[in-house]
Amino acid sequence: MKKAVIALASLLSVATISASRAQGVRLGLRAGANYSNLAGDVQNESTYNNKIGFLGGVMLNADLSGDGFLSVQPEILFSQKGFENKPTEYKFLAATQKREGKVNYNYLDVPVFFKINAGGLILEAGPQYSYLLSVKDETTVTNSLAGSTSTSTTHDQKDLSKLNRNELGYAVGVGYQAENGVSLNLRYTGGFSDFVKSDDGSYFNGDLSKARNSAFQLSLGYLLPNK
Repeated sequence: MKKAVIALASLLSVATISASRAQGVRLGLRAGANYSNLAGDVQNESTYNNKIGFLGGVMLNADLSGDGFLSVQPEILFSQKGFENKPTEYKFLAATQKREGKVNYNYLDVPVFFKINAGGLILEAGPQYSYLLSVKDETTVTNSLAGSTSTSTTHDQKDLSKLNRNELGYAVGVGYQAENGVSLNLRYTGGFSDFVKSDDGSYFNGDLSKARNSAFQLSLGYLLPNK
């Protein structure tokens, strides 16, 4: 936790120092969608499908070059990541288990982009700190044994002890920004670290012990005009 806080403070310090030296600072809003799944060494990878989630928040753009060509842009975003269970049956001798439903990992993402605006064409990249706020697990598990069937569904998971709540990662993207400040952005974000702590293999049967977050993002942004 301490390392993560230091990392976040470093990112925000870079953004603050850059903003203080900038010629123009603009506030903005962003909203869009994540198309997320898992990366890394995922066991039974074919049983975890992509899912769509919401992202949205605020941003601060600080012009570094004086003409808008180069700027630094920190953002604070609520971001829904995760995956959808592909309906799959697992057989153990006379027993059968079927798992389906989606899992939402609700994060607070803080990317710090170094942004190039070449006549409206946007190129951006930078580090990202993410903090896991909550998990909504809608996985339904159906167990069958000798003609007897039982079903259980998890809706909200408050116990996050098996997950790493702090994550360092990266974000890169391209887009187009109009002169009025409206932009359309396509980004990819990924984590450097596994989001499941080392455990006894009980979290999704150990499939995700070396998994990392991964998401494509499509969003609209709007930078408010300078006064």
